[in-house]
Amino acid sequence: MECVKDKYIYKGKDISFLVVRKIEQVVSLIAGKKNKTFEEAYSDFLNSQTYIALQNTNTLMWFENAEFIVEEYLNG
Repeated sequence: MECVKDKYIYKGKDISFLVVRKIEQVVSLIAGKKNKTFEEAYSDFLNSQTYIALQNTNTLMWFENAEFIVEEYLNG
């Protein structure tokens, strides 16, 4: 992962907004599926391998749709 001062960079471009927005979408979906608050779901997600992969811009997981990432998280 290339992260410069809290920015997510992919091929020289700042994709921070995309990554952060994707995390928000994923956590919202997880919260709904698990009947948890956003904060509870976020805390759980932070400790997952899926979250680590999503932060690594080279995995291109940030490019996937939120539903796919949620399935990876729930089945991982």
